[in-house]
Amino acid sequence: MSDETRTALARDLPAPALSRWFESLSFRLFALTIASILLVEGLIFVPSASGFRNAWLQERVQAARTAALALDAAPSRSVSNDLSDELLMSAEVLAVTEIEDDMRVQLLPAQQAINGQMHEIDLRESTMVSRSFAAMGSFFAPDDRILVIHGEGSAPGRVMEIVVPQAPLKTAMLAFARRIAALSLLIAFVAATIIYVMLHFLVVRPMRRVTLSAEQFRDDPGAWTRRLPPTSRRDEIGRAQNALADMEDTVATSFRNRAHLAELGTAVAKINHDLRNSLASAQLVSDVLARSEDPRVQKAAPRLERALERAISLATQTLDYGKATPQAARMEPVSLQSALDESAAEALATHPGVDWDNRVPANVQVNADPDHLHRITSNLIRNAAEAMASQAEGGSRIIATLTPQGLDLADTGPGLPNSARENLFKPFAGSSRSSGTGLGLVIARELAQGMGGNLVLASTGPDGTVFRLSLPGLGA
Repeated sequence: MSDETRTALARDLPAPALSRWFESLSFRLFALTIASILLVEGLIFVPSASGFRNAWLQERVQAARTAALALDAAPSRSVSNDLSDELLMSAEVLAVTEIEDDMRVQLLPAQQAINGQMHEIDLRESTMVSRSFAAMGSFFAPDDRILVIHGEGSAPGRVMEIVVPQAPLKTAMLAFARRIAALSLLIAFVAATIIYVMLHFLVVRPMRRVTLSAEQFRDDPGAWTRRLPPTSRRDEIGRAQNALADMEDTVATSFRNRAHLAELGTAVAKINHDLRNSLASAQLVSDVLARSEDPRVQKAAPRLERALERAISLATQTLDYGKATPQAARMEPVSLQSALDESAAEALATHPGVDWDNRVPANVQVNADPDHLHRITSNLIRNAAEAMASQAEGGSRIIATLTPQGLDLADTGPGLPNSARENLFKPFAGSSRSSGTGLGLVIARELAQGMGGNLVLASTGPDGTVFRLSLPGLGA
């Protein structure tokens, strides 16, 4: 097997579980907790090291005081060289001197030559800040440095001066630092583990469920079946989970509707194909009827011909609507009163009990597409007539009025239900009739907007419904 093949296979293999854990939120929380605790321990270490150093120095001063008290009991405050060497060793110092009234008394002289750089430390005037800086400097000080320490003497007014090597202090502080580091790591690990376990159950696991659900939904939203259940949590994670669950339900429903619409679109395309063929045959028959000499046929033939042309145009434009390629409007001057009367005659042909009241002046013209205007107004008039179909004869009326805002088409029906108002201009959702598709008003508004206007619901209630058509230049 070639190296290239091995490399390709390695890329295709899933990442190990340990590698995935290092990239997870759990590891980041664990590492962040340890780092935070170590940072706090580091900040605490400085004053701790300062206190340890000061205590170490004070112990040497106290041991020198004890040796000075032993000398006070000796004759002439002097001892043999052997005893002096033993006292220096017990105090862990090189030499002890006491100063009183600017007079230096060598209590325990050095038993050997002292070589090295002298560094003076006055414990009587030190501050917390100076001790902290001095403690950090002790870790990097040279081992051959000699410390000359000044502290309180064995009696008031006396100053104790002791000489000690730097190396024992540095060794003790390094040992202290190692103990503190080990203890800090132990505390950090234990605390991080406790915090990690708590966060794992409270944060990581819920977020993992949300993340996996979102990834599954992203990969295959149409066929995804494992729904994320809602939760009773009211924090940010609970709100995110509930929002994702709602989104999944909404999108899944949209995918189902999309599938239904795709199937419906295929069926409509087939129906339109057959309908256009049938209408073409009917148009041939209308052409034959148009040549008839019967006055009644000659009167009805033009209307039949226009109806067939509009039906063919409607079938074509319905296919274009499904392809998201709306037909461009062909604007021309149109007599509004005549256009409304023609639409009413076609829409109310099957509703003889509905009165048509056209109050638009005869001289009003509007710049519009005649076919688009006819489709809009005939749809509105037909909808109004069907809404009033259950009313008694004589009580149903449709009124066309020109207002400053546009053309109002009002009926005397019972008004639209709340469910229809909310989805009035949504495809397949806005119809108030059980047999309606909800496409009529959607297409009507789209046609109005294509002519530079709009179609809105002006009002609805127990006294009737008013739709308002606005077009450029249309108004009282």
